[in-house]
This record gives sequence, structure tokens and C-alpha cells, in this order.
Amino acid sequence: MAMMWSSASATAVTTLPTRPIPGSYGPPLVGPLKDRLDYFWFQGPETFFRSRMATHKSTVFRTNMPPTFPFFVGVDPRVVTVLDCTSFSALFDLEVVEKKNILIGDYMPSLSFTGDTRVVVYLDPSEPDHARVKSFCLELLRRGAKTWVSSFLSNLDVMLATIEQGIAKDGSAGLFGPLQKCIFAFLCKSIIGADPSVSPDVGENGFVMLDKWLALQLLPTVKVGAIPQPLEEILLHSFPLPFFLVSRDYRKLYEFVEKQGQEVVQRAETEHGLSKHDAINNILFVLGFNAFGGFSVFFPTLLTTIGRDKTGLREKLKDEVRRVMKSRGEKRPSFETVREMELVRSTVYEVLRLNPPVPLQYGRARTDFTLNSHDAAFKVEKGELLCGYQPLVMRDPAVFDDPETFAPERFMGSGKELLKYVFWSNGPETGTPTPANKQCAAKDYVVETACLLMAEIFYRYDEFVCADDAISVTKLDRATERE
Repeated sequence: MAMMWSSASATAVTTLPTRPIPGSYGPPLVGPLKDRLDYFWFQGPETFFRSRMATHKSTVFRTNMPPTFPFFVGVDPRVVTVLDCTSFSALFDLEVVEKKNILIGDYMPSLSFTGDTRVVVYLDPSEPDHARVKSFCLELLRRGAKTWVSSFLSNLDVMLATIEQGIAKDGSAGLFGPLQKCIFAFLCKSIIGADPSVSPDVGENGFVMLDKWLALQLLPTVKVGAIPQPLEEILLHSFPLPFFLVSRDYRKLYEFVEKQGQEVVQRAETEHGLSKHDAINNILFVLGFNAFGGFSVFFPTLLTTIGRDKTGLREKLKDEVRRVMKSRGEKRPSFETVREMELVRSTVYEVLRLNPPVPLQYGRARTDFTLNSHDAAFKVEKGELLCGYQPLVMRDPAVFDDPETFAPERFMGSGKELLKYVFWSNGPETGTPTPANKQCAAKDYVVETACLLMAEIFYRYDEFVCADDAISVTKLDRATERE
């Protein structure tokens, strides 16, 4: 059984022994460069954190995080790492940490990528603009809820037909391309209120434009593995990548929102006090970075995890989906329907626990404070940057039994109590996004849409199998009988 875990805040007054934060940053230039090479090349992110945690015998320690030397001017790589559920929760305590300009650490991509607008993700809740823009983002989602399910399912039909055709022709079909087209089209309809096909270029290539735009912002901080070392270090991790490579694409997307999303842009101006320019840039960020980027990472992981399972999970999912659909007399799933599918929902949570779409979370100390882990307290000074690596945090053995194992039923029944330790959305799964916090505005929509995806697949198909070594589907058999 997991250890009993205190529900006390990571910053609450406790009687834990106080100890210095272990670890060091090493000599200038040399220390950050060594840590960067370990992170990207010699160890990889997970081993990087695990090895230091073992060396220091602590889930809290000092290290450097890329990007670093030589051409990242003004970027301070020094962080205090937090790798257990208690210390990690300090990142959500806005009384002691701030979130200004730290989406991916001390490095911030050029504002050119967001039309020279500091979009909502870079704003701290203490800044007056944050509540106004976050309120607009929440309204975008509420309004989009009217067409969210129908738009998703209609585009999912196209995606699944494409995959079926690919399997019939070649014996397998790539999942990523059709899935991204589906995600982009349904998000445009739900968030902007526009069908991307009205613009042939955006309709055909919009998802590729967003892929390139995302890549140039994130590549300096991400291990890719697609090109051999040391080329990856030299070409991708040594300097900021320039906006001009995607400037034409961004302009096309901007003009698409400006023309086709006039209603939502006008609402941002009249009801939330945003300028037209800032409204469009925030819409594009919510659409492209938060929603499209997040779904593009999470959905392939969800589908391949289930499609590669050898434990009989797919049969259990199919049975639950068809039983609930039959009891409700429905032919297509809805948000209301999938809320009754306990195993489907628990499976989604378990994949989010093991493979959160955003692996790293940051927060800068707003003041001096005491940071608690499970077994010690540490003094953090104002201005220090905290960094949490979520795939390890949510495998905390003090909280989760058998934490490294994929357990689809983990969050069923009394297991729902563990949802307060599932932090993938920049807050606990039991939390609620508001204009006053930094929790993902679309948190609930992500879970519901993932459940919708699984329900549609297991209602429609008797078998769904993915390749073990590729993001592709090898078997997709139409249902012969539905319970």
C-alpha cells in the first residue's frame, strides 16, 4: 500500500526537519552545459531527474535546466526541482509563486510568435490583464460547447474513414496525420465558429502551419531524437529559432481568424475590453498551443496505449461503452453519456497520470517561503525558479500504489480520491479553472473529449489495434453486433 500522505499544503507550517536544498549549479557555463548535455543527450529527461534524485536522496534539489549556453542571452538555467506530490503542489500556490513569463522556464520565445502580444499563458494572475483574458478564454469554451460534440464526431468520422481506407490498402494506417486534421478542423469550428475549408490553404495545411509554429517555440527545450547527436545539440538546442520561418503561416492564420471569427473577436472587444489585435493573438494561442498542441500530444498516447494493450482492456472498454449506450438508447455518445463510463474515464486519467501532455511546470518564488516535501522542509528565496517534472511527480510512491504500472481501473470507486494528485492541467484534477488561477481553461473539455473519442471507437469497432513500434493502426474491425 502507498504511504499515508498528508493533505497539508506544500507551504504550510509543519514540524518537518529543515535541511538545505541539496545539489549545485556547477561552475558558470560549464555546469549548465553539462546538465544540458545530460538532459538532451547522455541521459534523457527522465533519467536526468531520477539520477539526481537518487544522488541527493531527495525529491527537492538544485540543478540547471536547458536552454543554456551559448546563444540564449539573458536566460538563467538555475532551478529548484520538485519531484513529489507535496513539493510540486507549491507551484499552484499563487501566494508564494508567480507565473509571469515562465511557460517553459526562464526562456521565453520571441513575442513575434504571438504577434507581439503577451498572451494569457505568460500573464500572472496578479496582472490586471490576466482576469480579463482568462475570462474571455473561458467564454470561448462555453460558447464552443454548443457545437463541440457534433463537430468533433463529424470530423472523427472523416478521420476513421481515412484510417479504414489505409488499412484496407496497405495493412496499416498512420494515425498522426488524420488525427491532427480532425483536431484542427473541429477546434476551428468550436472555438472560432468557422469551418477551415472555407479557406483552401488553411483547410488543407492549417494543422501543418501550427505544427511548425509550435516546433520553433519549443524545440530549444525539447529532446527530439529525430536527428543524431551532436547535430541535435548544434542545430536545435544552441540558439533560439527565428520567427521569420513561420511568419507567413502565422499571418495566414491571423487573417483567417480575423475574417472568419468576427463574432468572437468582436465579443472580446465589446465584452472583455481586449483590442482586436490582442484578441486574435490570444485566440490563436488558445487554439494552436493549448488545444491543438495538447490534443496532438495526448490523443496519440491515449490511443496507442489502449491499442497496444495485451491485458484484455479493450474488451472491457467495449463492454462498458455498449452497455451504457444501450441503456441510454443512443447511437452516438455525448458528454452526458460518457460521464457514466467509469472505466473509460479512469483509463483517461491513468494515461494523463503516466504521460501528461506538458511534462514540465514552473513557478517563480514571489517571496521567501518554506517548501515542504514528504519528509523535509527547505528554504526557498524570493526569485528562485521552481521546476517540476510531472511524469515523475505523478509516479510518487508515497501516493500511488505500484506507481510505474499502467492500471486503468486506478481511479474507479474509492480510487477517485486520488484525482487530487493528478496535476496534468497546471492544477489538481479536482480543481476548477477560474480567472484568478492558472489552471488550464479547457481542463474538463480535454477529459470529456478523450472519453468521447474512446466511446465512439469502442461503440463502432469490435477491434482496435495499434502497432507496437509506430503511431499507426493495424486493425480496425467494424462492429458486427452491439450489445
